[in-house]
Amino acid sequence: MQSLRSLYNPIHMASGLSIWSLWFVALYGGQGVGCSVAPPPIEDGPWTWLNLALGTLSLCTAAVLLGLARLFQLAARRPHCSERERFVASVSAAGHLIAAIAVMFIALPVLVLPPCA
Repeated sequence: MQSLRSLYNPIHMASGLSIWSLWFVALYGGQGVGCSVAPPPIEDGPWTWLNLALGTLSLCTAAVLLGLARLFQLAARRPHCSERERFVASVSAAGHLIAAIAVMFIALPVLVLPPCA
């Protein structure tokens, strides 16, 4: 059994999309709370404190996911790993990359739409 800290633990195959789902809940939950507690003026358009906070959260999440995808990609290329370990690391890298692309795609409206309209 692999340690949770090992790059070859099968749990990492689902961790990228798990990080994405936590970000998704935080994004729309944060938007809902921000709009109900202190809604920014609609006249400001997308240039509000709420969009800045949500955009920063999205960029940080995408950067973490891309970094993890690169880490797992490098782990899959190590010459001493078995076929099973290579498979787990490759699938983990792909999952993290897909999650990073999903974060960037879903966060695009934050750049162009007012948050509480």
